[in-house]
Parts: sequence; structure tokens; C-alpha cells
Amino acid sequence: MARPFRQQADEGILDRAAALFARRGFAKTSVQDIADAVGLSKAGLLHHFPSKDALHEAVLAQAETLGRRVLDQLGDLPPGPARDRQALEVLVDVALAHPGLVALLLVPATDSGAEPNPAVTDLVLQAFGVDPGTTEPPRSVRVVGALAALAVLTLAAHAQDQTTAWRRHIVATCFDALGHHAAGATPSDPDQVEA
Repeated sequence: MARPFRQQADEGILDRAAALFARRGFAKTSVQDIADAVGLSKAGLLHHFPSKDALHEAVLAQAETLGRRVLDQLGDLPPGPARDRQALEVLVDVALAHPGLVALLLVPATDSGAEPNPAVTDLVLQAFGVDPGTTEPPRSVRVVGALAALAVLTLAAHAQDQTTAWRRHIVATCFDALGHHAAGATPSDPDQVEA
């Protein structure tokens, strides 16, 4: 019975570490900072992860594993609105469950010196059928815009303690950003022109 608790504890540690890496940067985040954030002693944290580098590698591995799970849940759905909707549903759930990872994955968008992790970003883009080298710019821009909205809105939902209440609205907003519209949806302004 101890195994599920250990895995849950490790996932919590990884998400808090990811949030601290996002906020302070890897170099400025100490093992003690992470231990304090998760309520462990430094020795207790090092029992779970032997070093800060090992912790950082585990954070990135978790992000990649979650990205692969997203693709697995999409199965063989062909590109189009149904796949986009399913990808958003799954990604919103992942983002709401792992706000620290979301914050860390947003860093390259806000810090010009930060490098994105292609192993993770490529998986997320694949969920929407985007290949950065071949996908037309309008589709790429819509997908990146929808993902940015998803990240910001899920983090805001956490900050407002509204994860359940906002979930469907986040999915709908991102679906609209992809250029799809829910049945019966109308622009808020009748003179509004679609891009």
C-alpha cells in the first residue's frame, strides 16, 4: 500500500519543484527551498531525489510522460475539431492537476533566455497535428495561442481556487481560439469580424 502514497508524494514534490524552477530559475532554487515548499527536511527530500539535478531531470521526465499520455488518449482520432476538442479536454485536466509544470513550460514564452524543452513541446504540438516545419502559419498561431490561453487560464483557475468551476470555460475558450465554435455560439458583438 505504500507505493501509491510514495508516487503521489513524488508527484507533489515534482510539481512544487517545477513551480519553483519556473519562478526563480534552476540556478537560484536550492534543495532547501524545495524541501521547505513541500514540508520536508532537506534530508527527507534527498531521500526521494538524490540531488537537485536528479529532481530537475525527474520534473522534465514527468512532463514528457504526461505529454505521451495525452497523445495516447487521443488514439487514432484524425485531425479536425473532434481531435482538437479531445486534446483540449485531456490537456486541461493535466494542466489543472500539475500547475507547477504548466508554469515551468510557460517560462520560454516569457523569458527570452530560456530554452523550451522540445521533447515536451513537440508532443503537445503533435496532439493538435502541428509540425512546426510544415504546418501553415495560421494553424500554428491558433494552436500556440490556444495553448497559451490554456496555460494562463489553468494557472488563474488555481490562483482563484476555481479549477472545477472554470474547467469547461477554459476548454470552450481554447476551442474558440483554435477557430472552432460550439454549436449555437454567437459573437458577443454582432459586428465582430472573425480573423
